[in-house]
Amino acid sequence: MSALRVAFAALLALATPRAQDPPAFDFDAAWREVCTAFHAACDEHQVVGGSLWFVAGDRVLGKVAHGHADRTAARAVDDDTIFHWASCTKTFTGIAAMQLRDRGRLTLDARIADLLPELRAVHDPFGSLHEITIRHLLSHSAGFRGPTWPFGGDQPWHPHEPTEWSQLVAMMPYTQLEFRPGSRYSYSNPGIVFVGRVIEQLSGDDWEVYVDKNLLRPLGMTRSYFDVTPYHLARHRSHSYERRGAELTDLGSDFDTGITVSNGGLNAPLGDMARYLAFLLGASPVDSDEAQVLRRESLHEMFAPVLPANPQGTEHIGLCFFVQQLDGTPVLTHTGGQRAFVSSFYVHPASGTGALAAFNTGSAGPVMAAMRRLCLEKLSKPRTKS
Repeated sequence: MSALRVAFAALLALATPRAQDPPAFDFDAAWREVCTAFHAACDEHQVVGGSLWFVAGDRVLGKVAHGHADRTAARAVDDDTIFHWASCTKTFTGIAAMQLRDRGRLTLDARIADLLPELRAVHDPFGSLHEITIRHLLSHSAGFRGPTWPFGGDQPWHPHEPTEWSQLVAMMPYTQLEFRPGSRYSYSNPGIVFVGRVIEQLSGDDWEVYVDKNLLRPLGMTRSYFDVTPYHLARHRSHSYERRGAELTDLGSDFDTGITVSNGGLNAPLGDMARYLAFLLGASPVDSDEAQVLRRESLHEMFAPVLPANPQGTEHIGLCFFVQQLDGTPVLTHTGGQRAFVSSFYVHPASGTGALAAFNTGSAGPVMAAMRRLCLEKLSKPRTKS
């Protein structure tokens, strides 16, 4: 009987699927599904042009392009197309600040009123403005308003953004904090501009020059730049398009983000941004010499949740990165939207994967959000590969 029981148990084990072994993951099939959904969503929302890439470490596993970079010239979106990344730029500003911290030039608890005395003119109804630190600014918890302009900025003849630091300084006596620093999250464009100004003051370089020297060049992002496109890259620059009902307006390619460049001035092809994601995932060649860009411990500090970023508590703000969850593991992300360009990226360290999406049409917001969800669900969940 004992031998029969052993044999039966062996047969039962063979016949019973093992719960711990998930089905093999067919990446190619999943990517085809994502591409089909991408094109359908772009068509539904009348997107002129866009691109989506999926990466694993420093490898690009999938890329898909849709439509035109320049509709009038019938120039298609391709691997070389340069998009505007808008507020994704903020993560570069955060990393630059952490570099200066690691190099002994700055502390996260440094008071912004000491570093930028001009801010002392801001009205603080909750106490002393001296409470505001670099950490508050990086976590969007300093209490400053959301938009750069406290008034105006909505007419065609207005500058797109303030072009000089003196313009922001002139607004400060007419600015007040909206809540006690550190008490909650509220997305603030001026707050990151102030960090950019601190980087300039401490480094002696314009913000663009500092970031080019200390981030873009070490990461090999040789076709990335700020504001006006260099002549040799102009043929790759995407136009942007605003759609209002049946009317489509070509807004052109270049525009000046002015003093807010540290808040949203980055232009880059997806190939360069894939290098950035490899760095965030710890898969960049520069990781062998961490001091070139930023220590992993400092990146992880930026990735740590600081405050809830929505009422549901499903998203938190770290230091310039937003933190979401996928099956209990963190997803680090940021989005951008400016002058009808729409962009986003995420990295999922648990699976070593990430995705990039960029579009040149203001109506692409729903496409961006849908593709991020789909890539996370279909491609980034850890599973057995075929």
